[in-house]
Formats: sequence, structure tokens, C-alpha cells
Amino acid sequence: MTNQSATTTPPTRAPAVTERLPPHVYFLVSAVFHYLGPAFAVLLFQRVDSLGVAWLRIATAALVFALWRKPWRVLLSAPAPQRWLLLALGAVLGVMNAVFYLAIERLPLATVGAIEFLGPILLAAAGARSARNIGALALAVLGVLLLTDIRWSGEPLGLAYAFANCLLFMLYIVLGHRIAADGGSGGIDRLAAAMLIAFVVVSPLGLMQALPAFSSISLLAAGLAVGVCSSVIPYVCDQLAMARLARATFALLLALLPAVATVVGIVVLGQIPTFTEAAGVALVIVGVALHRAR
Repeated sequence: MTNQSATTTPPTRAPAVTERLPPHVYFLVSAVFHYLGPAFAVLLFQRVDSLGVAWLRIATAALVFALWRKPWRVLLSAPAPQRWLLLALGAVLGVMNAVFYLAIERLPLATVGAIEFLGPILLAAAGARSARNIGALALAVLGVLLLTDIRWSGEPLGLAYAFANCLLFMLYIVLGHRIAADGGSGGIDRLAAAMLIAFVVVSPLGLMQALPAFSSISLLAAGLAVGVCSSVIPYVCDQLAMARLARATFALLLALLPAVATVVGIVVLGQIPTFTEAAGVALVIVGVALHRAR
């Protein structure tokens, strides 16, 4: 009798839905929600301190991830090196969100966004291995400069917060790629664990300032919307994109953020771009399209 078990080819696993979609789709979703979150935050700034808004954002995300992914299981079972990585990412997420809101409380969002992009520029430059990619990076940087109106005077504390946010955003990209290295849902589970740590980090900074939001259903709803739009949907999409994109490619794609902000401004706020801003959008799109990952 023939032993069929020895000759049977194991069935090939069908790719999950998340794997069938191009990684750039996840990045674009992340970019759109990256700016919808601050739009909700505007509703809160009149009644809630900026650190309170940061706490609401992280607390909402931590609650959603706790109910969805049960992140304590990852923290308990992770080996020591991975646990240190999660602690580092959690601390970065907590402090990064705090200084981001402290910065946009004092500076225009476009200014903070331009400074924030300096970190990804360094990462993209470090990963540029060809004349084509260097040219793509140069076009994207020029487009961002056209899109943003950077004001370097008048608010030194705001600039300090903005540059701190830039450094932390760069660390987020590096650490985020490390937890996304094996793809699949593992990266999201580790992100959930890091968000739980971020909640612990940010609570001493912003819990008291967030208390006024609990006096109004509308304020609390706005806080929940900020958390979902700013720290759940985009960070999950980042993980799904980081798992399949090189770090330098992901960093260059971040040049699309100011362009997305312009489109959101047109659709949501009715802010029509000038000719210079439209040229900036075009340069960013061309630069990103020109780039090729290794």
C-alpha cells in the first residue's frame, strides 16, 4: 500500500485580508486619520488643557486595545529583550503625544508638522542607496518646504516641544519597525502592550488636566474620538504598513502627511490651497512615486 501521507503536499495558507491589500493603502489610511484626530482635539482645547487632551487620547487607545487584544498577556509572556523594547516604545508613545499637544498649543500645526518631518528625512536619507532615491527624497523635502510656513521666532518653548516631538517621532518609527518585524497580528499585539505602558507613563502628566472632560458628554465623546482617530486606527495601520515596507521607504512616505493635511483642509475646513501649496503637493507625490525600496 502506498504511503500517501508522505507524498501529499500540505495546503498553502491563503493570505489574510490584511496581507492582500498593498501596504501603501494602510499608510494612506493612517495619514488621513493622523489629521482627523487633531481636528477633534480643537473642540477640547477651549475646556481641557493640552496635557489633558494627550491623556484622553492615550487612555482611549489603551482601553480599546485592552478590550481588543488583551495586551497583558504579551507583557507577561514576552522575553526580557522584547519586554524592554515594549517599555521603550510605550514611554516614547506617552511622552511623544504629550509634547505634540504642548507644541500645537503654541505653534501652528503646519509648523509642528514641518519640524516633525525632519526626523523621517534623516531616516530616509540613511536608507537612500541610489541616485534615484536621493532625488526622490530631495523632491519630497522641497515639496514639504513649499507646503509649510515655518516660523522660527516668537515661541521658543513651543519650538522646544516641537523638536522633542520630532526626536520622539523618529524613535517611534525605529521601534515601531522592530515590533512589526515578523508581520501578522504579533505587531499589533505588541503595540497594544506598548500603549498600556504609555497610559501608565502619561497618567501622572495629564490625568488631573483631563478631569474637566468628564463633566460633559460632548467633551468626553470628543476625547474618545481623538483617541480612536489619533492612536488606534493610525498606529494599527502603521504596524500593517511597517511589516511590509523598509524603514527608509516608510520614512519617505511620511512626506505625504503635509499633502494629506492640505486635502483634509480643503474637504473638512474649506481651506483652498495657494498655487505654491498645490506645487508642494505635486512635488511630494512625484518624490514618493519616484522612490524605490530595496
